[in-house]
Amino acid sequence: MVFVHSGIFDLPMAFAAGLLIGSFYFLALWLTVRRLPKARFPAVLTLSSYLIRSAVSMGAFYLVMAGCWERLLVSLLGFIVMRFILVRRFQPQKPFIPAGRTC
Repeated sequence: MVFVHSGIFDLPMAFAAGLLIGSFYFLALWLTVRRLPKARFPAVLTLSSYLIRSAVSMGAFYLVMAGCWERLLVSLLGFIVMRFILVRRFQPQKPFIPAGRTC
């Protein structure tokens, strides 16, 4: 996905691309962490997942950037926003304790 200099749509498209890159990276990380307890070689799984996630993400950022640092900055912002969204989505739920009860 190489961007052409199209003016006003560059930055919103870069932000959307950052959201997609972030969703790939952090969902793949989540799947890797879930597989770790059952993995025969957890170190190999962790290292290979990291290398693949990093290579794909850096390549995508390079394509989105297309020589324009502003697009890189905005896509990194989208990446970070997706991290916050997924952390809130997948955080453990707190148990409900009725008011007035103490344990």
